[in-house]
Amino acid sequence: MDFFNDIDFVEIITKSITIKIITSAILLFITVVILRKMIHSFFKRTDFIEERSERTLESMLNSIISYAAIITFIFIVLSEFTSVGRLLAGAGVIGIIVGFGAQSLIKDFFAGLFLLYEKQLHKGDFITLNNTFHGTVEDIGLRFLKIREWSGKLLTISNGQIQTIENYNFEHMRVIEEVTTNFREDPKKVFAALEEACERMNEDLGEYLKKDLKGDPVEPFQVYGMTSLNDHYRGYQYTVTGLVQDLVYWTAAKETRRMIAETIYKHDIAMAEQRVELNAHSSQKEE
Repeated sequence: MDFFNDIDFVEIITKSITIKIITSAILLFITVVILRKMIHSFFKRTDFIEERSERTLESMLNSIISYAAIITFIFIVLSEFTSVGRLLAGAGVIGIIVGFGAQSLIKDFFAGLFLLYEKQLHKGDFITLNNTFHGTVEDIGLRFLKIREWSGKLLTISNGQIQTIENYNFEHMRVIEEVTTNFREDPKKVFAALEEACERMNEDLGEYLKKDLKGDPVEPFQVYGMTSLNDHYRGYQYTVTGLVQDLVYWTAAKETRRMIAETIYKHDIAMAEQRVELNAHSSQKEE
């Protein structure tokens, strides 16, 4: 009888621990959901900072809440089986933490904080990472940065692996389009055609231009000048520029190229062409 009583006691204790762990998990999950809704509601009702900054800060706070909940749950589970204080005081724990890559975690954590503090990017920005990956920032966490590439793929990279960031959404972007014409084309004719194209762009794309406090364009579309006398041995190179709002940069750049191409075609200006010369050497000697 004592043996069976011992078995019943163990089962009761086990069930009690299991119930407590499950209850803790449910309470933590509910807490995380409530906190996230409160944060979302707070930023939705306030406008004391820029909208992109609000989305970025909200994403970072959600990440902090999730990690805090996971760590709390781990401590709750450990406390049911051993003394957490003794566990943390053990000298071997430090070695275990380092062995599991705590250094990398700390590096990712601080890199994420610096991304937020230094305002290097915001949620929704189009960026280039490490001169390799291009996409829109979808989520900024304490450990990982997620960007959605143009193809639709979701790239996840740890914050500690980020070396360089090229941000295309920092209030303004300069449209820079280069046109290379044939050497036989008269530069005066080309300049006149490009200036005509710029006048049309300033009229049709004026809403895309970056404006000053008076509402005037900071830098309208203009012919920057001849930027190369021999562009890759193909012809004269001309450059057209214009300062536009960052959110419409890609649309403005596409429309700029279209209008320049239409004007070049209208004035029958020959563009540069790639030429390849082959020199044939005969193996036979002339007699």
